[in-house]
Amino acid sequence: MNVVSLEDLAARLTPGTVLAGLDLGTKTIGVAVSDLGLSLATPRTVIRRVKFAKDAEALLALLRRENVGGCVVGLPVNMDGSAGPRVQATRAFVRNMAERTDLDFAFWDERLSTVAAERALLEMDVSRKKRADRVDAAAAAFILQGALDRLSSLSTGGSA
Repeated sequence: MNVVSLEDLAARLTPGTVLAGLDLGTKTIGVAVSDLGLSLATPRTVIRRVKFAKDAEALLALLRRENVGGCVVGLPVNMDGSAGPRVQATRAFVRNMAERTDLDFAFWDERLSTVAAERALLEMDVSRKKRADRVDAAAAAFILQGALDRLSSLSTGGSA
């Protein structure tokens, strides 16, 4: 299986590749990518989910185009830290993806990522329709940015 710790994910990246952040929903997959310096997450797109084989094909094509070397996947744990059905579905998605790619995956606690993304879009005065189209990619960027900030903190000796 290709599931590793966040620290190992960063260490295993091939030079010239970036990290992707994924926000897995039941209807969509939000995607964000980092810069080459692994300091900034940028929302990219939302993949409308159909069935796993088509979802995986669309996602892998996007990850290849973006030169992604690894993925940070939001893990939707409950507010009390317990794992519910959504966590199981997310882990199953990653297990199935691992059969189709050599990319490494790391999980990142995504509690409140969609709420934070929605707030950010509201602050930017994005219309309701555009917010609905962009919130999952923004949530993926929020997830990825949290992971990037953690990696930066670790590299500078911080304890974040």
